[in-house]
Amino acid sequence: MSGLAADGGLFLPAAYPDVTDRLGELRDILAKRGYAALVAEILALYIDDIPADTLAELAARAYTAEAFGTEEIVSVSRYDERLLIGHISAGPTAAFKDMAMQLLGELFEYELTRRGATMNILGATSGDTGSSAEYAMRGRDNISVFMLTPAGRMTPFQQAQMFSLDDANIHNIALDGTFDDCQDVVKAVNSDAEFKKTYSIGAVNSINFARILAQVAYYFALYFRATNSDDERISFAVPTGNFGNVYAGHVARQMGLPVDRLIVANNENDAMDDFFATGNYLRKGNGASVKTSSPSMDISRPSNFERFVYDLMGRDPERIAELFGTQVPAGGFSLAGDAAFATAADFGFLAGKSTHADRLAEIRRSEELGYLIDPHTADGVVVARELLDEVATPVVVLETALPVKFAETITEAIGSFPETPARFAGIESGDRYVTDMPNDAEAVKRFIVDNQATRDV
Repeated sequence: MSGLAADGGLFLPAAYPDVTDRLGELRDILAKRGYAALVAEILALYIDDIPADTLAELAARAYTAEAFGTEEIVSVSRYDERLLIGHISAGPTAAFKDMAMQLLGELFEYELTRRGATMNILGATSGDTGSSAEYAMRGRDNISVFMLTPAGRMTPFQQAQMFSLDDANIHNIALDGTFDDCQDVVKAVNSDAEFKKTYSIGAVNSINFARILAQVAYYFALYFRATNSDDERISFAVPTGNFGNVYAGHVARQMGLPVDRLIVANNENDAMDDFFATGNYLRKGNGASVKTSSPSMDISRPSNFERFVYDLMGRDPERIAELFGTQVPAGGFSLAGDAAFATAADFGFLAGKSTHADRLAEIRRSEELGYLIDPHTADGVVVARELLDEVATPVVVLETALPVKFAETITEAIGSFPETPARFAGIESGDRYVTDMPNDAEAVKRFIVDNQATRDV
């Protein structure tokens, strides 16, 4: 419920459950009982304070054909000779973030009702997390959402999705800074243990491990839908911003899912490509991210990377506290000479990056292939193709959003506006509800105090 620990650290499971001997059973659950039942099985491996039957009911409410447009919820299709597309962006806001947020909405409301409590959700978004969270939480009892966005750094469609909501429990804040600044403010507020306790601060960013679990589930579903037996191995290419999506793939692999490679696809914000190539995790310049045409990936300090490094360093919390608590604020760190870094390949990671020109070319190519992709998915395709010589299996590229969310770049690539689904018609012409604020954690705290959630009695 709290997202971050009181000291600002990240929650992790004490161990990853091993499901190697249960893959056939999980495959049958998906085939016979559907996606929501598979999600409930994955959740029950980690959650022991909510009855399994209740988890199944919550998952069934979250993953409906009405919300996701299909009974399958997620699916796989052929893209070209070696690449497939994993379709996980058919939810209410046309982004993969819906896969976790719809479940979190159900989990939060259930738990808050059970406790008779309220929650003030504080999050940061570079584009898609915010709208997915707000659409999942709008109108829910006992919850207020405070979502920080980097002013002027999202596409018009992304801004419209968020800022058009006028629900009393939804509060959009345009911060004068980058996404990394927004994320720093979230961490600063969470590090104030007294404020966090008094005002019941929660999180829905991918720093929330419950959200990671929801994402783990679709790796299993995509694997089962891309293979015919549990003896097969596949790889995943994942457009990467805050490292949550690909970290969920890492968790699935640690649980025994037969994943060969996890391909980390960066845009020009290439901190992860740099790390996996050199062992260096250094903040470039002042640590600010570069604005690109795949804005949801414009992140230079991905929070969930710390979770992977924890596993890489043998799950040594003192070492992680030194690396991320001391060295990163001072400029970064290098594991180039560390014996642990030599084991990074054992976790299956590869990494690469693409440019604006690469994205435009791939979007044009996708149209020729009969399936138009968005700029972030294009990053994944570009990097996956560049690394195919190092991969011996089919590669599923995770589709992160529908093209309509990034119409300006799509139009630049193919010369015409992408198709707008009927449910989004006219969204950019409506009113806006957003508060401009300075890059100041104290100002954000005051705003939360003035607009906090209240409990219905």
